Amino acid sequence: PKVVDPDDVEMLEDLIMAAINDGYKKADDVYKEKMGPFGGGMGGCHEEVCGAVSGGVYVLSRLHADPADRGGHKTVYPKAKEFRRRFEEVFGHTRCGDLRTVAPGATEATPAAFRLGAHSHCDIMVVTAVEILEQMLAEAGER
Repeated sequence: PKVVDPDDVEMLEDLIMAAINDGYKKADDVYKEKMGPFGGGMGGCHEEVCGAVSGGVYVLSRLHADPADRGGHKTVYPKAKEFRRRFEEVFGHTRCGDLRTVAPGATEATPAAFRLGAHSHCDIMVVTAVEILEQMLAEAGER
C-alpha cells in the first residue's frame, strides 16, 4: 500500500519529521538512563566527585578506550587527569559538596555558560565541562 500520496508532499515531510523526533526522544531517554546517576555527585549524595566531572571522564573513556589497554591506564587516565585538572582550575574543586558550597556563577572563566546565560551552578559546571572536552578534542585534532 502507498504510504504517501505523491501529490501530498507535506504528509511525507510530516512523517519524516515524526520519525526524526522519535529518534531524538529515544536517544534522550537512553542518555538520561545512562547518565542520570552521575548527577549530584554520583547518586545524589553530594560527597563524591561532581557529576559534570564524572560525565566528562565517561565521555573520554568512550572516545579513547583501547581494548589493548586494560583499565585505560595509558589511553584514558592521562586524558581524564588533564580534564579533571582543567575543571579544578576553573572552579577550585571537583567534589560535588565543595562545589555546592562555593556555588560558582557564570563568569569570564566559564565563557560558554556565560554566553548561554546559565544560572544554576550545576548547569554552569556541565556547560563548562563540555567546553573543556571540546577544547581538549580540538587540541588533539579530534574535532
